[in-house]
Order: sequence, then C-alpha cells, then structure tokens
Amino acid sequence: MDILKVISDSYEGYANYLWNEITYPGWHNYFYWLIGVSAFFFLLELAKPWRKDQAILRKDFWLDFFYMFFNFFLFSLIIYNAASNVVVYFFNDLLASIGINNLVAFEVMTWPTWAHLLVGFIVRDFIQWWTHRLLHASPRLWEFHKVHHSVEQMGFAAHLRYHWMENVVYRTIEYIPLALIGIGLRDFFIIHIFTLAVGHFNHSNIRINLGLFKYIFNNPQMHIWHHAHDLPEDRVRGVNFGLTLSLWDYLFRTNYIPHSGRDIPLGFPGVEDFPKDFIHQNLHGFQNLKKKKT
Repeated sequence: MDILKVISDSYEGYANYLWNEITYPGWHNYFYWLIGVSAFFFLLELAKPWRKDQAILRKDFWLDFFYMFFNFFLFSLIIYNAASNVVVYFFNDLLASIGINNLVAFEVMTWPTWAHLLVGFIVRDFIQWWTHRLLHASPRLWEFHKVHHSVEQMGFAAHLRYHWMENVVYRTIEYIPLALIGIGLRDFFIIHIFTLAVGHFNHSNIRINLGLFKYIFNNPQMHIWHHAHDLPEDRVRGVNFGLTLSLWDYLFRTNYIPHSGRDIPLGFPGVEDFPKDFIHQNLHGFQNLKKKKT
C-alpha cells in the first residue's frame, strides 16, 4: 500500500504542479521560462541567422517544439515522476536496512546560496558530461541517443529533442553523487533555467564570438561538430560532449573544431532511414534491442 500511495501522491502532486505552472504565470514558473527562453532564441535566429539559407521554420521544427514540452513536462506527468519516486523509496529503504539513513557527505546547502548553486551546477554538469560520453560509447544507449542526433537542420528547439530513456539514464547516474553533497534530483530553479538557456544557445542558428569564454561555455560553433554526420575515424565515438560547459572537452581532449562547420551535414550514417515521427523515434531503441536478441 505504501508503494501505491507513493505513486498516487506523485501523480496527484505533479498534475497539480503542472496545472499551476500553466495557469499561474510567475518568475518561478518553468513553463513560461521555457516559452520565454525559446522565444528569445527564435527571435535571434530570425534577426541574424548563421545559416541564412535555412528556412525559418526549419525541417522538423514542430516535432522539436513538441519534444520541448514533452521532455520538460509531459514525460514527468505520464511516468517519470512517479517511477523515480518509487525507485528513491526502495533505494532509501534498502539503505536504511543496512543502517544508512542519510547519504549526505558534504552539506553544501548550509553554504551561501551562490556557493551551493555553483558547486551543484559544476558537479551536475561534470556528471552529465561523462553520462553523455556513455550514451555515445555504449551501443545500446547510442540507439536511444540517436533520436537527438537525428536532427538534420540545427535550431534552438533541437536542444530538447531526445528519447525519454535519456531522462532515466541521466537522473539515475546523477542521483548518488548529488545526494552525497546534499542536492536532490529536483534541480535548483536558477541552475535549471541557466542550463536551459545555454542548451538552447548551443543548438541555435546564430554565431556569437565568445572570445576566451569559448573555452568555458559550450556554443553553436562547437556543438555543431557534435552533431556532424561525418567524423574522423579516430573520433567516431563523438566529440564535444559538453552540455553547458566546454571546459571538460578541453581538459579531456575531446574538443574538435576543424573549421567553422556552418554548412556541414548533420546526423549520422543511416539517418535517412531513421524514423521521422515522434512515436516511432521513441520506440526505436527498444525495437533495435529486440532485433539484436533474435
């Protein structure tokens, strides 16, 4: 009964949260921040596009637009919020059975706000960088990650085109490291909005000279190569894995920007045969695994 109550409370709580997000606009409202940040980069792409011959409503724009709201809101309503709460419930119960009632090793929440936000952001981004590399290195996880790489024309909305299994992979791997420093899976508002904005920026059809900051923050001229259709043989597992920070790529020598990359083909070998609609894209990874087993 406890599990059923966890599931029931999770659905009810998130449904109420989502309803309030939509019906009560405010400064602490993810829904309207997503709309606002998206509108900002859409206007930038209109005003000064990097690829001038690319249509304003580029290929798959509306598909990516749906992905933005699905992955930011609807997926949690449908399954993730309840499922993750159940997993956390069992995990905490398991720890309690062996005498561990608190995972926190460093209580960063007692630090000044700017300090624990900065530490939380850096730790989370570092974990996500390694997770992103794993999505490319593991043949099974790559099948799910192909959804994100099926983008053939880049624009801000491509940022949130990804298979829902990626949510599961990222959050699962993040849980223990973030818990150890006292940071829960529910992202801090400021961190989440900042990474949303940088992610939109990375995928947008604009060109901005960041100067020396390009060695710290990801940017369109770097990230376009992450989506390149063709890579050198010694880089076939991917390049430029940074989500928000480019710093990790320079530190671990996975950076790769041979030239501007403005007009390079995007995707991966075989992308022309990859499913084009939302349903089949999100079934792809599972169907591919079944084929490998038979």
